[in-house]
Amino acid sequence: MNNIHIDGREVGQDCEPFIIAELSGNHNQDYELAEQMVLAASQAGVDAIKLQTYTADSMTLDHDTKEFVIQEEDNLWHGESLHSLYHKAATPYEWHAPLFAYANELGMLAFSSPFDEHAVDFLDELNVPCFKIASFELTDLPLIAKAASKGKPLIISTGMASLSEIEDAVKTANQAGCFDIVLLKCTSTYPATPENTNLKTIPSMRSTFGVQVGLSDHTAGIGVSVASVALGATVIEKHFVLDKSAGGVDAAFSLEPHELVSLVKESNAAWQALGGVCYGGTDSEEKSKQYRRSIYASRDITEGEILSKDNLKIIRPAFGLAPKHWQTVLSKAAKVSIKKGTPLSWELVE
Repeated sequence: MNNIHIDGREVGQDCEPFIIAELSGNHNQDYELAEQMVLAASQAGVDAIKLQTYTADSMTLDHDTKEFVIQEEDNLWHGESLHSLYHKAATPYEWHAPLFAYANELGMLAFSSPFDEHAVDFLDELNVPCFKIASFELTDLPLIAKAASKGKPLIISTGMASLSEIEDAVKTANQAGCFDIVLLKCTSTYPATPENTNLKTIPSMRSTFGVQVGLSDHTAGIGVSVASVALGATVIEKHFVLDKSAGGVDAAFSLEPHELVSLVKESNAAWQALGGVCYGGTDSEEKSKQYRRSIYASRDITEGEILSKDNLKIIRPAFGLAPKHWQTVLSKAAKVSIKKGTPLSWELVE
């Protein structure tokens, strides 16, 4: 499949992984904190920062009936009403332009996840380089069609989506004119566990849809993200926070700055390590071959003496005959006198 370009940044399997730091609501609606997060993300070496563009009213209703309150006891936000959660996590619209500009100034791309059609238009007016569709919005086909109509790449988290739902989303984007698509394998639990991540889906998704595939990772740490590179992930998205202990709506499954540094470093190392199919050693290993084993005289040998285990030994280094010739030279006679420590060669053997 072809690489795609996001505002000049190439995304594909022959490129270093494209790393996205998701600020989400971890700024706690403190603009100064949000700026500090953008700076820390830049210092960590990520390719892009991402926001979420919505209001509580564009996400849900301000209603207190049961279905509008998070009921699952194991949910990070158990007991919270949807409206109050989104109100507290929202990034003010007026922050977008200055945060995007600051990120660009620091050499990063900056974009967002729109959650309604108005947000798509708003972000398009800010000239974002792409749109991210959140996993819970994958089934909002009108939203996908709207974002796809803007002529920019789409990054789509798949989350809980079935194969047919992903097909519908990709088809909708294509029909609206968008073919530069990245699908992100995603587990829509917060936090997610490694055993529920199913990274083997990544190559399956890539072959099924013929698009770039990455990972939106909600697990703790960086291990799962780094492992995804070995399976072909070309984009990695992780939530980010300056200090987990200071709180933040997504702090529990977010990376701190030092972890983000490690993610960039180790995911790039994993990508470099993939290389290609290689047998026989690399150029850098050529000198190491001298430390293989070979056949040497283990004591002084007189001319005509029979070669045996008593006067020959297979040892390092590898300047003598290869060990595969061991049985051939045994019981043969020495053509000349051979001093101890001499590498055996055919010229020395009758």
